[in-house]
Amino acid sequence: MNEKEVSIWMSYDLGVGGDFEGLYAWLDDHGAIECGNNVAHFKYKSAFTTDKEFAHFLKQDLTAKVKFTATNRIYIVRPTENGKTIGTFIVGKRKASPWEGFGTKTDNTVDE
Repeated sequence: MNEKEVSIWMSYDLGVGGDFEGLYAWLDDHGAIECGNNVAHFKYKSAFTTDKEFAHFLKQDLTAKVKFTATNRIYIVRPTENGKTIGTFIVGKRKASPWEGFGTKTDNTVDE
């Protein structure tokens, strides 16, 4: 299987006391550049056949170098094989948006 190089944008949330040293070492080893608060971009090479396999391989590589806790989150955005762009949490999961309730959406619910 041939290695493929993929452009990755990574957003990370390690909270207070997270393993920033391990993550920063991993990002530095992969030539990542800073793209704003807790966002990095890098090119990543791996041998994979599916997008799911790629995300799994990247997560394994990260967890070998970074100590994650239950509240840590890593979200990656990348192009797919068919040219679309997808995003995936490879560590942690989505939580409630802090901006919920600030917009001007109207509630169209009818109470009977």
